[in-house]
Amino acid sequence: MAQSELNTALASDDPEMTLRAVVALRRLADQVESASVASARSRGWTWEEIGDALGVSRQSVHVKYGKKK
Repeated sequence: MAQSELNTALASDDPEMTLRAVVALRRLADQVESASVASARSRGWTWEEIGDALGVSRQSVHVKYGKKK
């Protein structure tokens, strides 16, 4: 969903449109988080530092991203 479509969907009074926009935003957030974690790791950040920045435990970040290459 493009940004203009998201804006329109989020402003809609149709629950189906707004819920689809929420799904699109979650997917985008997941993609941004994954890329950001990979970038942080490539720059030498520890799992603890990444977890702190995301507001979660180092263990949860490591479980989610530790085995990805």
